[in-house]
Amino acid sequence: MSERQHYLDLVETLNKHSYQYYVLDDPLISDPQYDVMYQELLTLEAEHPDWVVKESPSQRVGDQPLTEFKTVRHALAMYSLDNAFNDEDLAAFLKRIQEKEPGLAEIDFSAEPKMDGLAINIRYENGELVQATTRGDGQVGEDVTHNVRTIQAIPLKLFGQAWPEVVEVRGEVFMSKPAFEKLNAYQQSIDGKVFANPRNAAAGSLRQLDAKIVAKRQLSFYLYGWGEISDDWPVPERYSDMIEQLVAWGLPSNPNSEVVRNLDGMLGYYEKILGLRDELPYEIDGIVYKVNRIALQAHLGFTARAPRWAIARKFPAQEVWTKLLGIEVQVGRTGAITPVARLEPVSVGGVTVSNATLHNMDEIRRKDVRIGDTVIVRRAGDVIPEVVGPVLAQRPDDTRLFEMPSHCPECGSDVVKEIDKAVYRCTGGLVCPAQRKRSLYHFVSRKAMDIQGLGDKLIDQLVDIGWVKHPDDFYHLTVEQLATLERMAEKSAQNVVDGIQASRETTLAKFIYSLGIPEVGEVTARNLANYFKDLPSIQQATLEEFIEVDDVGEVVAEHLVNFFKEPHNEEVIQGLLDAGMHWPAPKAADVPVDSPFDGKVVVLTGTLTEMSRPEAKDWLESLGAKVTGSVSAKTDYVVAGEKAGSKLTKAESLGVAVLDESEWLAMMPPRV
Repeated sequence: MSERQHYLDLVETLNKHSYQYYVLDDPLISDPQYDVMYQELLTLEAEHPDWVVKESPSQRVGDQPLTEFKTVRHALAMYSLDNAFNDEDLAAFLKRIQEKEPGLAEIDFSAEPKMDGLAINIRYENGELVQATTRGDGQVGEDVTHNVRTIQAIPLKLFGQAWPEVVEVRGEVFMSKPAFEKLNAYQQSIDGKVFANPRNAAAGSLRQLDAKIVAKRQLSFYLYGWGEISDDWPVPERYSDMIEQLVAWGLPSNPNSEVVRNLDGMLGYYEKILGLRDELPYEIDGIVYKVNRIALQAHLGFTARAPRWAIARKFPAQEVWTKLLGIEVQVGRTGAITPVARLEPVSVGGVTVSNATLHNMDEIRRKDVRIGDTVIVRRAGDVIPEVVGPVLAQRPDDTRLFEMPSHCPECGSDVVKEIDKAVYRCTGGLVCPAQRKRSLYHFVSRKAMDIQGLGDKLIDQLVDIGWVKHPDDFYHLTVEQLATLERMAEKSAQNVVDGIQASRETTLAKFIYSLGIPEVGEVTARNLANYFKDLPSIQQATLEEFIEVDDVGEVVAEHLVNFFKEPHNEEVIQGLLDAGMHWPAPKAADVPVDSPFDGKVVVLTGTLTEMSRPEAKDWLESLGAKVTGSVSAKTDYVVAGEKAGSKLTKAESLGVAVLDESEWLAMMPPRV
C-alpha cells in the first residue's frame, strides 16, 4: 500500500470513528486511540500538504475569520410550523387531514422531539458539503458554511454511495446542556458574556465570524428533513425511510424519534417524551408530528407559512415564583408604553429570567400585581416570559401600586391612553428619541434595508448630533461627515456609505416592511406587494381593499390606512424615492385579447371538481382577473363550486353574477 493510500484510508477511518462517537454515541475505540491516529494524520498532512482532501477531519476549521455573512436564497422555502397547545388542537389537526383525505381510517405520523435550537439547511453536491445556511426569513438565509463545518456530527462527505447529485439536509443545530454549562463556566472565568440558555448560546456561536471559536463550543446537530433533491433520485415512499437513508449517509437523527398511528399514538408519544424531558441532555419545547407518507404530504400541501401535514405540539408553560423588585416602562418604536417587571433573577425552564412582560396597565390592575409581591412567572418555549399573577399568601404589608407615568420617560411628552384600547402611547412621535431610534434601527435591519455597517451605536450618534431624523436622511450622509465621528476612520466611513448606496436597490416588500408600520411584518409586507404590485396602489388603497389581502384583518388595515394618509409619512416616503430608492417593476402578464375576465373582480367559493382553487386562481389571474377573497359590490363574478356557502348567499343578495363551474369553464379560453 502506498503512503498516499494509507493517508486516504486514515481519513476514512477517522471519519467513521467520528460517526460512531458523535452520531451513534457508540465509540469503537478509546479517545487516546483516536488521538494517536489523528496526530498521524496531521503529521502526514504537514509533510504532504498537496495530499489534503476536503473531507479530512483537519479541515473542519478554516484559517481566516470572515468579515461578514453573505445572504443566500433557499432553493426551496423553509416553512414554519403551526402549533397545537392542547389535545383538542391536535385532534383538530388530524380531522383537517381526514377531511382532505376522506376514507383514510389510519394515518401514520413520524414523531420527534422539537429541538430548541436553530434551523439549518446543509447542501451536499456529489456527496460533498458545499454550503450551509440559516433559515432566515424562510426565503433567504445567511451562509454559515465555515461554522457548520466545525460540527463533528455533520459529515463533510456523505458515507456510502448512490447519493443524488444534489441533496439538501435540514435539521436543528443545538448545544447540549453539558456543553452549555461548560461554555458558561469558561465565559465567567474570562469575564466574557454569559449566555441565558443553550439556544442563545448556539445562536451566538453559529454567528461567530471566526470558525475556530465555534469549533470549541461543541455544537450538535439532528436532522429533521430535507430541501432540494435531484429530480432523478427516487425519494422513498415514507418520511421515516428517507430519514433512515440520510442517517445511513452519516447524518444524525434524534434517537427518540418514532412512527405513531392516529391520535392515540400521538398522545401516547407526547406523554412519553414529556416524562423524559428533564432527563434529556438537550432542551426541547414540544413534539413535532409529520404525516409519514410523502405522497399524502404532497396532496395536503402548504399554507402561506406552514405545511398542512405537520404540526408542533408545544409543552405546557413552565412556572416559578420570584420577587417583583420594580416596574419600569419601555417606549416602543410606535410610541406604545409597555410596563416591564424587574425581577429577582430566577431560572425558568433552563433560562435565567430577570425581566418579564406585564402587557399593559389593564392587566396589572386585573391581576392586582404590586411592587414587592412574590409573583408567578411563566415561560413557554421562545415566548417572552410573563408575570401570571401575585402569590397573595406571601404578600407583605409594604407593597406599592404601580401608576403609569403621565409623561414619556424618553422625551417628556404627554402619555395618553388610546380610546377603547388598553394601550398607553407617547404623543412625542418623531421628537421622541426612543421612537425615532427604534424606527431607524428597524429600517436598516437585515430583514428590511439590510444596510451593512449601520449599527445601533452609530445610529445613536447620528441621531444625537442631529444628522439623521428620518430614514431618508441616511442617503445624504457623506464619507467626509462620517469620518469625523469617534472611532470612524475614512475606510469604515466609506463602507457605511457604500452600504447605504447599495440599499437603494431593494424590493417593494422589503420597502413596505422597512417603514415600520404597526403590525405589518415580513409576511404581510410580502402579501401587500404581491397583491397591489406597486407602491401608489398601496398608498391609495381603502380599508376594504386592504382587507382583501391575505393575512390583513381590520386592525392591520386600519394601521395601513392611518399610516399612508399621514402627510409626514408621505414626505419621508417621497424623500426615500427622491434619494433613489427603487425596485423591479412588476412584470406585465400576457393577457389574451379575447379574455372575458380581463380587469374583472372574481371570487372563488366552494369545491371545484376540475382543478384546485389555487390552480383556478392562477389561471384567472393569467387572464387579467383580480381574484379576491370576499364578495362586495365591486365583485363582477362569483364562481360557485360544490357546497358553496356564505359567499354565494352574499353574492345573490348583492345581485352579483354567479357562475357554476361548467358555466365558468365554458367562458374560459383554451389553456396554453
